[in-house]
Amino acid sequence: MNMNNLIIVRGGGDIATGTIYKLYQCGFDVLILEVAKPSAIRRNVAFCEAIYDTKKTVENLTCYLAHDRDEVKSLLSRHQLTLFIDPEGTIIQELKPLAVVDAILAKKNLGTKKDMAPITVGLGPGFEAGKDVDAVIETMRGHQLGRIIYQGTAINNTGVPGLIQGYGKERVIHSPCSGKVKHVKKITDIVKKGEIIAYVDKTPIYATLDGLLRGLIKENYVVTKGFKMADIDPRVNEYQNCFTISDKARCIAGGVVEAILHLKREKYDLS
Repeated sequence: MNMNNLIIVRGGGDIATGTIYKLYQCGFDVLILEVAKPSAIRRNVAFCEAIYDTKKTVENLTCYLAHDRDEVKSLLSRHQLTLFIDPEGTIIQELKPLAVVDAILAKKNLGTKKDMAPITVGLGPGFEAGKDVDAVIETMRGHQLGRIIYQGTAINNTGVPGLIQGYGKERVIHSPCSGKVKHVKKITDIVKKGEIIAYVDKTPIYATLDGLLRGLIKENYVVTKGFKMADIDPRVNEYQNCFTISDKARCIAGGVVEAILHLKREKYDLS
C-alpha cells in the first residue's frame, strides 16, 4: 500500500461523504475516522452509517467498517474505502498518510494539527489556514462556497442554514428536549407542516414546513436538547435528493481535491 496515495478524512457525515466520494473516485485510497455513534441525519448519503451496518453504499461506492488496525490495513491494501472508529485520530501517526482532511464540521477544531500529515485541510469555521492547517475550505452557502483559503479562516458560523426556496432555519429541526428518538415518518416521506414526524421519548416532533423529509436521525438515538435531528427539503418533487450527494457537498469536495493537488505540487513537491 502506497501511503503517498492515502488520505485520511476525519468525519463521515453527508458533507464529508461528498469529499470522500470525490477523493476515492480521483484515485486516492481513503480512510474515514469516526466516533462510535455518529449522528448523521442525511443517513442515506453518509458513509458513517457503515458503523451501524458494517458497510454503506452511496452512489454505487461502498464503504466497509474495519474492526481493528489489522483490518484497516487489509482493506486499504485492497483499495477498499474503509471506515474505522478512532475519534482521536490515533492511527494517523501509524499510517503516515499524504493528507488529513478534517470534515467533522464541529465549527471548532477538535484536534487536527498541521503536523499530522504533509498536507492538512479543514472544512469550515474553527481552523486558521497557515496555522492549524494548510488550507481551509469555505462551507457557507453562497458565492464563496467551496473556495480555498490558504491564509485566514472561513466565514463564522451563523447558526442559520442556507436558504432553499426561501426557507432557512425552518428546514432544520432541533430536539426540544433530551431522550430517545422514535420515528413516525421515514426519510423520503412527503410531510405537511404541523405533522408529527417523530417523538423524543413522549414529546412529539412536528414538521416545520411542507416538504420532503430528507434527513432524520437514526431511530433509538439518544439526543440532547437542541440536537439537530431532522431536515426537510421544500422541493417535494426532488425525491432523488434523498439518495444523492448534495450540490453543497460536491462543491466543497472540489475545493478539497484542488487544495490537496495544489499543495502536493506547489508546497511539498510530492508529485
